[in-house]
Amino acid sequence: MTELWPRLAATAATAAFLLTSPTARAAEAQIELWDGQRAMGVITDLLRFTPRAMGEPGHQQTIDYIKAAMAKSAADAVLTQSFTAKGDDDKTIPRRIIVATHYDSIIKAYRDAKSPDDPMPGANNSASAVALLLETARVLSLSPKPDIGIDMIFFDGEEGPKSLGAGDPTWRPLGSPHFVAHLKDYYPTHKPEKAVDFDMVCDKDLKLQPEPSSLASALPEVKKFWSIGSRIAPSAFMPDATAYAISDDHTALQQAGIPSFLVIDFDYEPYFNTTQDTIEQCSAQSLETVGRTLLRYIYTP
Repeated sequence: MTELWPRLAATAATAAFLLTSPTARAAEAQIELWDGQRAMGVITDLLRFTPRAMGEPGHQQTIDYIKAAMAKSAADAVLTQSFTAKGDDDKTIPRRIIVATHYDSIIKAYRDAKSPDDPMPGANNSASAVALLLETARVLSLSPKPDIGIDMIFFDGEEGPKSLGAGDPTWRPLGSPHFVAHLKDYYPTHKPEKAVDFDMVCDKDLKLQPEPSSLASALPEVKKFWSIGSRIAPSAFMPDATAYAISDDHTALQQAGIPSFLVIDFDYEPYFNTTQDTIEQCSAQSLETVGRTLLRYIYTP
């Protein structure tokens, strides 16, 4: 399993990037630079590697793509953390935030009524949030440094050991638990201050609701993110929480004692984990909404 870090990913693990170190002065978010069409282009590129499940050729191609994109950014370093899945030294800046997603996709469209064994493209699940982070990295490279260090982490193995996600009754993420088990390798003296995890963020009818475990773990951060988002795109940010908790890569970070929250539009019917999860279901405007909210959130004290 590989985890891509900006320090990166390799066979079945997690990946994180130490993207920026904080500046001593206050800086402003340049949200107008965040381009939804550029992010859509990333999704189009990633779909060429489908399926992007562990062990498939597209998995390594995705890793290489993320590495190449991050190499063009202002990342201080790009690291790869690797582990095998079975059936720095102390330069860490005390104030750091993790911005995360996963880059693996499920192996087949198990929910598809007509073609359940065909590849699942995964334009929304999971290419959308990879595009979100890569476009954010690009814009950060063009912007003043914020007053908090940013660690972008691209987790592997979120879809579980069978690469079936919710289609596997024994599903469990692999990369993020491995990452937190080795947290002191990257944060020997101070844990990250907080974390935000993104998944499924390009739905044309974007409706983002706070998630219950996120509210329990990081209530002030959820409130801040939703408040910022509501000013940018009022129709996309719902005040009421989802009716149930959603497990994702933020769950392991929460269990490690890092206040963490999830940003996801989980209502993606009838396309969720079918052959119809394609670029046609994605919206540049939705990506821009979430990306610009993220940028302003990073720069807001």
